[in-house]
Amino acid sequence: MRRRFARSAPILLRAFVVAALVAFLFRPELFRPLLAPLCDPGQPVIYDRASLLSLTLSHLTTVAIAIGAATMVSVGLAILVTRPIGVEFLPLSRSIVNIGQTFPPVAVLALAVPIVGFGEKPTLIALFLYGLLPIFENALTGLTSLPPEVVDAANGMGMTETQRLWKVEAPLALPVILEGVRLSAVIGLATATIGSTVAAKGLGEVIIAGLLSNNLAFVVQGGVVVAMLAVTLYEALSGVERIFARRAGRFAKTEQA
Repeated sequence: MRRRFARSAPILLRAFVVAALVAFLFRPELFRPLLAPLCDPGQPVIYDRASLLSLTLSHLTTVAIAIGAATMVSVGLAILVTRPIGVEFLPLSRSIVNIGQTFPPVAVLALAVPIVGFGEKPTLIALFLYGLLPIFENALTGLTSLPPEVVDAANGMGMTETQRLWKVEAPLALPVILEGVRLSAVIGLATATIGSTVAAKGLGEVIIAGLLSNNLAFVVQGGVVVAMLAVTLYEALSGVERIFARRAGRFAKTEQA
């Protein structure tokens, strides 16, 4: 019984987090009694300047676009530098993807606003640059740590370099690449809150409104939703990663056989 409960406890906890998040986004007024003690009398308890659901969707959309673009660029660079024609570009590629880690997101926002203006664009630029390094390094690791016997088997079958890349290397490296995407997505989800300082739509708007009005209930609402989204996204991407890892394991055994 104890073992069964231990196995089911994480699943129940994840289900509870998702259910609480959905309930809060669609019916935030249900949580009014919990949040009321956090604000002064007369202050609004539930953020009402915009729908929490619409702000959450805008937040997720911004992160998805930025991380999607970062994934395409990072994986493309990793593929290039692992080919004979692009090996010499590895130092340059590392310098490019390190730009986002060299400048803090706030600094990137400050530099981007005079160029592209206020709104979502500066946030997209900051998240894109910040997401490059983890995805690139994981893609590079995945493509350079393949089992030699599998690569030899592909070469023995007469595959061209392009065929070997898409039919052998990519499927085997995908779980490692997804690990980098997961890391960048979770970091980006939290980092995107600062986008509201430059008028980007997102959950940072709720937190900033709470700080400006000294309303702790608003700050908690924005912070808790971001935290729950991060946990949910992390678990979802981890599940996808495990699925592809099992497929990659079976694929490697098949190729070796």
